[in-house]
Amino acid sequence: MASRVADQQQVRGMAVVGAGVKPQKKAVVDGRNRKPLGEIGNQQAVRGIEVKPNRPITRNFRAQLLANAQAAAANENNKKQVCVNVNGGAAVLDELVPVRRAEAPKPVQKKLVIVKPKPKEVIEISPDKEEGLIEKAKPEKKKEGASKKKAAPTLTSVLTARSKAACGLTNKPKEVIVDIDAKDVGNDLAAVEYVEDMYKFYKLVEHENRPHDYMDSQPEINENMRAILMDWLVVVHRKFELSPEAFYLTVNIIDRFLSVKTVPRRDLQLVGISAMLIASKYEEIWPPQVDDFVSLSDNAYSNVQILVMEKMILGKLEWTLTVPTLYVFLVRFIKAAISDEQMENLVYYLAELGMMHYGILMYCPSMIAASAVYAAKCTLNKSPAWCDTLKLHTGFSEEQLIDCSKVLVSLQAKAARNKLQGVYKKYSSSEKSAVALLTPAKLLLPPATASGGSS
Repeated sequence: MASRVADQQQVRGMAVVGAGVKPQKKAVVDGRNRKPLGEIGNQQAVRGIEVKPNRPITRNFRAQLLANAQAAAANENNKKQVCVNVNGGAAVLDELVPVRRAEAPKPVQKKLVIVKPKPKEVIEISPDKEEGLIEKAKPEKKKEGASKKKAAPTLTSVLTARSKAACGLTNKPKEVIVDIDAKDVGNDLAAVEYVEDMYKFYKLVEHENRPHDYMDSQPEINENMRAILMDWLVVVHRKFELSPEAFYLTVNIIDRFLSVKTVPRRDLQLVGISAMLIASKYEEIWPPQVDDFVSLSDNAYSNVQILVMEKMILGKLEWTLTVPTLYVFLVRFIKAAISDEQMENLVYYLAELGMMHYGILMYCPSMIAASAVYAAKCTLNKSPAWCDTLKLHTGFSEEQLIDCSKVLVSLQAKAARNKLQGVYKKYSSSEKSAVALLTPAKLLLPPATASGGSS
């Protein structure tokens, strides 16, 4: 089929594309010899509109192009028509002669000013030479070209720093916590790997087997009788040369048994003998025989009575003998205090004086042990009296130990004039560094209390 020549019509003064050029007839092309179209990139301009002839221009397509061109020309003419207002008159629309106005100056684009946020300020408290403690503000990142002049401290910062200093909230240099188990790393008996876990467990279970206030439930026993029994057991313990663990466990068994069983006055010494027999069997390799206790009691009780009382005590205590006694905490806290022989003996002396006193039972064993260490350091004028190492291992602060320490020091001041001299004589010997003769710490004594002993 012969190709048709697309005649370009002149639209409103628009030049005809291809005018003056004779159209050439295209050869008849059958389906087999059809040549491909020209380059797709060729473009024909129809009144400023670029057309990509990706298909032959037909009548319908040509009519659509002309319609689009006419619409574009009409829109352009409408934009050029202006309304003229002369001396407040009416606006006249001139359709024939469009009025061209000078193009309005393009508005000047305002540059966007980006305001960078100020860097955050970190407030630090440091000592000042004249004003005490002041706050210094330091930016996290320094700006380039910023002034190096330091900001003057404000009145609010100065007052805040002084208030913190008065309340003890200033940043003090941290004390170095001493590793008290470093020397025992090679000692398998020290159990360095799990000794801390052991004492955490002791602190948890120490309240489970504590004796409660039982004097009101004992009609025939009073505090003085208990003190006499404890003083006698100190002498018996020294005569048999038993271990300290056995003595502290004996006192624990007696108090726990009296908490659950009413005991007549005549059997109080029998309870003490049987409790020491049980503790010796538990702690000693070669415990004393029952006959030895019978002879020490001047045959006041028979073998059968001692064994019957032993069975009764174990039944009431439900055979619970593995308990954290006062001695368990004393050993650990003395080690944490890094004490010498004199201080070690003084701590044991204060602890045993406390065991003689019934009122000390209101405090838990760990607090009594920590208070004995604190009172001993105050007596020997050790500085500091309490440190972070002791606070870590004992779990008590210095303020928590003041009340119990005052009780122990008051007993120390009265020990020389007390009728019960068992503990005082034991620690007055040179073997125990004669710590019973030391002057008690005056800071922990009431003003009216006289000091006991002489240094």
